[in-house]
Amino acid sequence: MAPQRRSAPRAAADSGAAERRRPSRNKKERAPRETPRETWLRIVGLGAGLVLAAFLLWSSLGTEDGVTEALAHRGEVLAGRFIEVPCSEDYDGHRRFEGCTPRKCGRGVTDIVITREEAQRIRSIAEKGLSLGGSDGGASILDLHSGALSVGKHFVNLYRYFGDKIQNIFSEEDFQLYRDVRQKVQLTIAKAFGISVSSLYLTKPTFFSRMNSSEARTAHDEYWHAHVDKVTYGSFDYTSLLYLSDYLEDFGGGRFVFMEEGANKTVEPRAGRVSFFTSGSENLHRVEKVHWGTRYAITIAFTCNPDHSIEDPAFT
Repeated sequence: MAPQRRSAPRAAADSGAAERRRPSRNKKERAPRETPRETWLRIVGLGAGLVLAAFLLWSSLGTEDGVTEALAHRGEVLAGRFIEVPCSEDYDGHRRFEGCTPRKCGRGVTDIVITREEAQRIRSIAEKGLSLGGSDGGASILDLHSGALSVGKHFVNLYRYFGDKIQNIFSEEDFQLYRDVRQKVQLTIAKAFGISVSSLYLTKPTFFSRMNSSEARTAHDEYWHAHVDKVTYGSFDYTSLLYLSDYLEDFGGGRFVFMEEGANKTVEPRAGRVSFFTSGSENLHRVEKVHWGTRYAITIAFTCNPDHSIEDPAFT
């Protein structure tokens, strides 16, 4: 047998390895090094992507309470939306008034009862009154019926405190507009729940609220806790809110939240929007903390008990 020659195959293998290595060198030569500017742009792009992902996640969660469903979006203009819910037993512990005390319970929203122009004029009343004081914390109150006004960490009676100066702040037209708006809201509630408008009486407290992101200074500033109006204020049978500013335009946060198992129901404020509901535990609710800007609204409450009624404020 002739002796085998092994050198040639090794040469061929070495040649093949060399051929395989050449593309690697050429590829490396074709990939230019990233410039500092390109590195910076890549980092910024990655950061923007993370911010967008976080925003989408936050939007999907809705509120601090987790999963939510919107009963009314800010961008909608609702002729009327009403959801009936079973009544709680809260009304049984109070004197009943047939034809008025809730037997049909629920919550509703409408954008066609109060115009945005009326809402702006009503808001100007709140701004004028609150310019006389204001809370040190995130929630300020103005009650034209009792005269209660937030000042620092306390309340004063603006009619006594400012006396005749009040006539330089408000006008008869302001108080007439206030009465007209109250009557429109009262009629809306009566129609929605199938009761006589004459059986409903304005009750206290009915007040303007101004909320912002300032840190709470007293318990009165902690407006975000869940509560039941009928439990907090025994006279309440029907609660309404007229919003005077726009969610995500004038303020962030501050949505109204009906607390329910499974998914909370939110109302996004819109100037001129009226939200109304029966005041018992069937409508446990809260307001989200305001994160930026200023949220204006007026709470208008009604009772079936004439002994708990209050008069409209009068300009004297």
